[in-house]
Amino acid sequence: MLERKQYKLGKYDILAQPAPGSMHMLRYTVLLNGKRLGALLSAPTESDCRFLEAPPKVPPLKIFSVTYRPGRPKKDAAKNNADGESGPVIPWSIKGQQRY
Repeated sequence: MLERKQYKLGKYDILAQPAPGSMHMLRYTVLLNGKRLGALLSAPTESDCRFLEAPPKVPPLKIFSVTYRPGRPKKDAAKNNADGESGPVIPWSIKGQQRY
């Protein structure tokens, strides 16, 4: 069975130890000044360590139901389809076929 290995990568300490339930894989724990930043199952690069230290900001999610508000058409708005069909145009569909 593998033993724990510890090495330094830039200013980060990397602790490699066997992953739970695996004989061959290692879990690499990234430490900075004794504080655990995170763990990876692949050997980390210095870029990975910087990402664990300060991840980029993620913008808040926009909920589709709030952002998509088509509303009611205006009285004088032009019709989209001259055929009188509603819904998306599918090139292989049969003209005049009812879709539910």
